[in-house]
Amino acid sequence: MNPGKRINSEQLKRIKLAVIDVDGTLVNDDGIIGDRSLSLLKGLLENDVKISLASGRLHSALVEIANIIGTTTPLISLDGALIKNSKGDVIVHKSTLRNGIVKKSIELAEKYFVNIALCHSEAIYYTENNSLIPMILDKFGALYREVDSYNFYMKDALEIVFAGDNKRTMEYLRDRLSFPFAFGTSVSFFRSHSHDNIYYLEIKKSGSTKAKGLIRLLKHLKLNTSDAMVIGDWYNDIPMFETKAFKVAMANAVPELKRMADYVLSKSNNEDGISEILEALLNSKRKN
Repeated sequence: MNPGKRINSEQLKRIKLAVIDVDGTLVNDDGIIGDRSLSLLKGLLENDVKISLASGRLHSALVEIANIIGTTTPLISLDGALIKNSKGDVIVHKSTLRNGIVKKSIELAEKYFVNIALCHSEAIYYTENNSLIPMILDKFGALYREVDSYNFYMKDALEIVFAGDNKRTMEYLRDRLSFPFAFGTSVSFFRSHSHDNIYYLEIKKSGSTKAKGLIRLLKHLKLNTSDAMVIGDWYNDIPMFETKAFKVAMANAVPELKRMADYVLSKSNNEDGISEILEALLNSKRKN
C-alpha cells in the first residue's frame, strides 16, 4: 500500500465502475477538479467505465460536478441516504427519517438552545431561530433556505444536523437520539474542521453509509463489488474500504484509510493526485 507500489493492471481491467469521494479527493480545497483528472474522467466514460460520486454533500451539491464530468450514473449523497442521478428521474434509494425522530430532534434542540437544520436532497432548511446555520455548517455547495416553520419539511428529511458550541450538551443530545432512546437512527458526533469550538451531531436513518450506497448502486447497475474501484480520503469513506472493491486512498487520507487501501496515491487532492489512478485505469482499458 506504499505510494510507490506497482498498480496491478490486470485488476484494473476488471473495473467497470469508479466511485469517487468529492471533498479532499476529487476536488481541491477550492472545490475545483484538476484539468488532467477531468480529461481522464471523460476518457473513462468514452471507454465504458461508469463514474459515480459518493459524498456527505447534498444531492444538489453534486449535480454540477456530475454534469461537468458528463456522468449520468446515479450519485450517492448524504453518505448513502440518497442515490439519484443528476437529472433526478432515477431514484435508486431514498432513506427518509421517521416523523417522530424529526419532531423529537426539533423539540430537544429548542429545549437546549442548540441550532438545528433539516437536510433534504435539494436544500438545507432552517428557521429564523436557527439563522446561524448557513454560517457554521460544513456542508459544501449546499443551498440554504430559511422557512417559517419546520412543520412542512419533516416528511422528506434525509438528515438532521445539530450544531452547537457546548460539547456536553451535544453529547447529551447524541445519547438521547441513540438506542435505546431512539430506534432506527444512525448518529454521528464530531468537531468542525473549519469552525473553532463548534460540534456537529448528524442523524440519519440506520443503514445510511457509503458502503450501503455502493452495494445498492452496484445492484442497480447489475455489477459485482469486485467490478468497482472506490477512492477516498476521510473517515466516512471507511465503510466503502471494508468492501471487496479495489480501494484507493489519497496521499492526504487519514491513516486508517491508508492502512485499508489496496493502493495509496503519492499526491494530495491539491496536487490533482487522483489523476494517477485515473490514468492507470484508462491505460488498462485502452490496451483491451
